Amino acid sequence: MLGNQLEINNNINETKAKTPFFKRGIFIYISIILVIISFSAGVIFGDRNNKIKITSVAGETQQGELLNKDTVIPEYLSRDVDFKVFWQAWNLIQEKYVEKPIGETQLFYGAMNGMLNSLGDPFSTFLEPKVAEEFTDELSGKFEGVGMEIGLRNDVLTVISPLVGTPAEKAGIRAADVITEIDGVSTEGIDLYDAVNKIRGDKGTVVTFKIYRAKTNEFLDIQATRDVIKVVSVEYKIYRAEDFEILGDKKISLIKITNFNSDTAGRFKEAVQKVILDSPDGLILDLRSNPGGYLDSSIEIADYWLNKGDVVVKESFSDKPEELYLAENDAVLGNFKTVVLINGGSASASEIVSGALQDFNKAVVVGEKSFGKGSVQELIDLDDGSAIKITIARWLTPNGRIIDKEGIMPDIEVEMTEEAYNNFLDPQLDRAIEYFVE
Repeated sequence: MLGNQLEINNNINETKAKTPFFKRGIFIYISIILVIISFSAGVIFGDRNNKIKITSVAGETQQGELLNKDTVIPEYLSRDVDFKVFWQAWNLIQEKYVEKPIGETQLFYGAMNGMLNSLGDPFSTFLEPKVAEEFTDELSGKFEGVGMEIGLRNDVLTVISPLVGTPAEKAGIRAADVITEIDGVSTEGIDLYDAVNKIRGDKGTVVTFKIYRAKTNEFLDIQATRDVIKVVSVEYKIYRAEDFEILGDKKISLIKITNFNSDTAGRFKEAVQKVILDSPDGLILDLRSNPGGYLDSSIEIADYWLNKGDVVVKESFSDKPEELYLAENDAVLGNFKTVVLINGGSASASEIVSGALQDFNKAVVVGEKSFGKGSVQELIDLDDGSAIKITIARWLTPNGRIIDKEGIMPDIEVEMTEEAYNNFLDPQLDRAIEYFVE
């Protein structure tokens, strides 16, 4: 019945404004290969009618949002629509506006955008054809850039890690390198998202970095040629006493999911096979800073802990009964003692998985309150290649907890402080490891 389902991170600017440390600490890293799309968010899924649903963030008042929506509608807004007035305004703009000529397509799309804005919902949006095409491209999990994760450490732009096999790694960029210039422009005081935009670009183009490498106390000029980067969304590792002394003779597996992309379910299955072979004493599912992805993928992942027929997530509408999404297989990982790591960057699909495992007591959730993305949009393609994204529902956990605005509260709260972040420490992972030896 359902087709593919996906999520894109949204509303970063709003969160930055409310939480200054967010841009440095909560997300842990920002990947240059990711695109920050201001108009989109959430878990998205498509069907054979070429529609897409998106779970997006509910936030504070934004531009275009109507205030005082609960008041009585003014009489002039309840009248029958007279489209002669629309064309009157259209013609006046064409006749009177100082800068001519005025493109009719520009006016048309502006009117469409205004129509969606009039709903008072910042997540119901009109997408022009080029933007709609770019949006669809982003959903594939492929991006054009150099392929490295960056962050602000002690207020300086720092490489967290180059991704394996990417232009950044091939050019010789290393973890902990400080980026002092991008294409000759100083990064002093740069906003993280400005840095992302400066480094991203079309395949085949070159970006030049001036790098300070503390280990060798030298400055380097490094050029990297941008390419299409495919995100590998699942990482697996196993910790032993040499990693955490307190483990003694125990071993703990960790599966990190960075996004719920089209490859995630298959890669997660491979990771599960490694878990079974390694037979660890515990399992950590790291969903920190994971903005979400395909809903189908999130359901498949939760399914590894839940029993067949268990509710993974509920979809709540205003005008029809709830729709339930169920686990379809036996709980392969159900007997593993499990910790789920979340933070303020864990959203939508991440919240669906962590909420489901928490509701069924299949995992202990450690970290910080998640982002709270829970309104559902439908993205509908229009005939000219443009699209409309409109809110239709909200997500609830299996026990009926509201995700939208509320987020998922961890069972064990552990803050990622700025000091810890700047010193490459991870108290949340440390606490997860401690849980298995208590």
